[in-house]
Amino acid sequence: MNKAMSPNLAERFASAEDTSAAQSAAAAPAGAATGRAQPQAKSRAGADEIVGLPGALLDGSAQAGTQTLLRGLAILEAAAAGVRDLRSFGAVLGTTRSTTHRLVSSLVQARYLRQVQGGYLLGPKLIELGTIALEQMPLTAVARTHLEALAEATLDTIHLGVRDGDDVLYIDKIPGQRGLEMRSRVGHRMPLASTGIGKAMMLDLTPQSWRDLFEASRRALAGVSFRPDHNLDPDTFLKRMATYSAGGYTFDLEENEISIRCVAAPVRDASGAIVAALSVASTIPYMPLERMDELIPVVQREARAISQELGWRVPQPTTRRIRR
Repeated sequence: MNKAMSPNLAERFASAEDTSAAQSAAAAPAGAATGRAQPQAKSRAGADEIVGLPGALLDGSAQAGTQTLLRGLAILEAAAAGVRDLRSFGAVLGTTRSTTHRLVSSLVQARYLRQVQGGYLLGPKLIELGTIALEQMPLTAVARTHLEALAEATLDTIHLGVRDGDDVLYIDKIPGQRGLEMRSRVGHRMPLASTGIGKAMMLDLTPQSWRDLFEASRRALAGVSFRPDHNLDPDTFLKRMATYSAGGYTFDLEENEISIRCVAAPVRDASGAIVAALSVASTIPYMPLERMDELIPVVQREARAISQELGWRVPQPTTRRIRR
C-alpha cells in the first residue's frame, strides 16, 4: 500500500473540526476529547491502515470523525459538480477558510483531489476506486433487474448485447411469454448493422462508419441460407440511422430474422460512451409500428437506468449568456 495513504483520514482531518464538533468531544468520556484512539482501539490500528478506513468510522460514538468524513465527501461531490477554489468549497460546506484549506489539503495528500493551476480537480485515487467498482459490478449483473422489469412490462423477448468487432454479442436473454422462440441465444453473434440491438451501439458513429458496417453486414449474411425479408439499400439504411441517432433508439424491421421486429436503445458508461444495448423483440402481430413507437420511451427508460448505474449522468442543458 502507498505509504502516503497509511495514516487514516480521521487522524488527518481531526484538526479541521468546528466548534460544534469540539463541543461533542468535550461531552464524551475522559480521554475521548483528544481525538486519539483509546488503548482498546490500538490493537486494530494496523487493520485500519491496511484497508485505509477512517478509524472514527469504526467507533459508533465518534461524531466528530463522521462529520469530517461527510465534509470530505461533500468536497468531492462539489469538485465533481465543477467547484474549483477554496472559497467555493467553503461556501458549500459552511466552514471557515482555514478549516476548508485543511480538509482540501488532506484530500490532495490522499490523492482524492489534485491541485492544478486555477484550483482543484478530482484526483487519481478516485479513478483507481472507480475502476475497481466497475470490476466488481459486471454489466450483466447490473442490467438483470432492468431486463426483468422490461420483460414483465412487455411480455416480449429481451436481449442485452455488447459490440465485438463488427458483430453484436448477446450476453443475456429473457425469453418472451407469448410462446415464441427466436434463434438468438446468449453467446450468439450477429452483424451489428442487421440487428436493432447492434444498430443501437452504432448511434454515435459517423455516417461513413454506418455505411462500412452495413456493407460488412451484407457480406456476412451473403454466405448463409437465411435471407432477411427486407433487403435495404445503403441510402435507405443511412437515412434510417440518421433518424435513429437523433431519437436515441433503433428499430429492427425484419432485417435480421423474418417476421421479427424489435426496439432497441443504447447503454452508456460513466464517460458517455455506448458500451452495450438492450432490445425488446417479438413477431409482427405483436409488433405493429404503432406499438413500436409506444415502446421507444419504455426501452429507453430501462437503458438509461442501467447507464446511470454504470456512472452515466443525463446531460444537463447548457445556458449561454446573451450579448446585449
